[in-house]
Amino acid sequence: AAAVADVARGERLANRCCAACHLVSGTQTRATPDAPSFAAIARRADAPPLEAFLAVSHTRMPDMALTRDEIADLSAYIRASAP
Repeated sequence: AAAVADVARGERLANRCCAACHLVSGTQTRATPDAPSFAAIARRADAPPLEAFLAVSHTRMPDMALTRDEIADLSAYIRASAP
């Protein structure tokens, strides 16, 4: 059976792997200007499902080779970032 996504684990992963480019929390003050914040990503209605997006590498993002559980956790955290 699939594990339940863990927002806290997603937050830790975001801070470790994503914060160099994206604003991953409301307390972070610096990010790459052209990288959307997690709150902006969570609000996008036209975006592909986060799990599918994070499962493949993209030219503008490093290949993080996330596990299925990490993808679920990170997706849950991103969704929780929407105001």
